[in-house]
Amino acid sequence: MTSSRRFPVPLSVLDRSLTREGEHPGQALRETVRFAQQAEELGFLRFWVSEHHAVPGIAGSAPTVLAAAVASATSRIRVGTGGVMLPNHQPLVVAEQFGVLESLFPGRIDMGLGRSVGFTDGIRKALRVGKDAADGFSEQISELLGYFDGTGLVRARPAEGLRVPPFVLAVGSGATVAAEHGLPLVIGASRDERRTLEAVETYRAAFRPRPYGVAYEGAPLSGASPHGPSPLGPAPYETAPHATPYETAPYVVIAVNAAAADTAEEAELLQLPEAWSTALSRTHGTFAPLVAPEEVLGRAMSPKERAAFEEARQSQLRGTEAEMIDALTGLVERTGADEVLLTLNTYDPDDRLRSYRRLADAAGLAQGIRPEPSAAC
Repeated sequence: MTSSRRFPVPLSVLDRSLTREGEHPGQALRETVRFAQQAEELGFLRFWVSEHHAVPGIAGSAPTVLAAAVASATSRIRVGTGGVMLPNHQPLVVAEQFGVLESLFPGRIDMGLGRSVGFTDGIRKALRVGKDAADGFSEQISELLGYFDGTGLVRARPAEGLRVPPFVLAVGSGATVAAEHGLPLVIGASRDERRTLEAVETYRAAFRPRPYGVAYEGAPLSGASPHGPSPLGPAPYETAPHATPYETAPYVVIAVNAAAADTAEEAELLQLPEAWSTALSRTHGTFAPLVAPEEVLGRAMSPKERAAFEEARQSQLRGTEAEMIDALTGLVERTGADEVLLTLNTYDPDDRLRSYRRLADAAGLAQGIRPEPSAAC
């Protein structure tokens, strides 16, 4: 049943294109595109995809390519990356890729950026990057943004003059880098909430507003707002150079694994497959394809596996839709978040859809109720 309750901030979706046991990776990618269409119908603000290389249980290895497929299959929802791991790429190429995306889907593209590199020596060798590649993340962001505002080493086509909202993932020193560059921060809800609160406070205290450059004469200023086009018509940033909201004040996106069902126990079952794959990754170095929750419950785990499994579940939120809205609202109030980025990977994609539908209905999204961005941003 749809609620008239208004959730305090926008709700968005992150999908990592996880595979299921016995499934070809291509199926997971097709499921991602279909899921994006469903998320759009439910009224979520944005839909992001991720970057992982040579991981057995994750098909999402080329986020800008997948984002293009998602944007082509949808018409309203914002589409982006959560994120492109910048140390793995040349900033010029990333700028060109997002310039193409923004040109094809104006006003709908987000550029989420992370600093992670491959998790194994073999992957890093294949990517031609070293363990220390992330140390230059801040300089890479500067170079990347320079290609959009016309101050780069060369004139990037078609990126130059376009405004694609950048977001920085809070991995490692990501929060500090986001603050230094005056960019929005995306941070995961930690099982130790104090760490999340401290990172957010550090980001806000160190935030330095900065213009995102000025487009060259005659260029369209597309996609400047991270919130998409105004329902009241074109905003000033669409017609003239203008410091957009996310450049003048901190903007915090809290990412959280959340599941809703008839009962908390049923919701918990939805999260078991990903928690088990995460435990395998931490104890055996391999993130395996998802298996059914019943299989997870029937496994005889070693003490080390059990500890990693329980740890993975601690940062997950679960409950009925009413309980989840209360929990998410509390998280927003404690962190001052401007947006919540939801993620959930179930063994059965239909179970995932039902969970998201419950949350969308409880938040009023199905009625076309979409919160305005907070005054702070």
